[in-house]
Amino acid sequence: MVDLSFKTFVPHLSLPKVLQDLGYQTIARVSMPVLNQFTVINQYFDDYALMPHDNDFASMVRDVEFVDDELRFYFFNLGETHYPYMLNGDDLPHISGVHGVFKEMDEVLLTRATSPASKFFDLAEMQRLHKQQVNCVEYVDKLMGELFAKCPPNTHIIVTADHGELFGEDDYFGHGPIMHEKCFEVPFLEGLCPKT
Repeated sequence: MVDLSFKTFVPHLSLPKVLQDLGYQTIARVSMPVLNQFTVINQYFDDYALMPHDNDFASMVRDVEFVDDELRFYFFNLGETHYPYMLNGDDLPHISGVHGVFKEMDEVLLTRATSPASKFFDLAEMQRLHKQQVNCVEYVDKLMGELFAKCPPNTHIIVTADHGELFGEDDYFGHGPIMHEKCFEVPFLEGLCPKT
């Protein structure tokens, strides 16, 4: 039985570091460049790779290998459900600045639509973007099924997110930098990998 406690995490406060110290091989596949290997969360991986595309969870699932009698910790960071929700070209709406976040930095409310001229999208566009994110979640869900089918029976899975997303609630779009309850609504699933 492994003794895991808060004390185990000090001073690094890093799950990969704790597991590495316990003999796990730690592997990270990351889609979002903001989680580069110099960030605290990604410092302690034996094998770290930034994927060539933001929407490359399918490659992660295809390439993952589970080796008998070898302790492994995988960290998969995906971009499919993140803006721009796998849209590109003519389908991609135009947002100025960094996804529009810095559009009004001199204003107190940042991304809030304070007048019709400052609104990001009309209702129809918000609904289209929301539907597209739902499509992306369904796509990722299918890939999760493929990943679970490859997992050994004793695999422990955690599925979560780092933020929620706004699609017009209180005239906001996206996820930050704003403090809104929808930004803190994230999925969380934990347990042994389901086997069919």
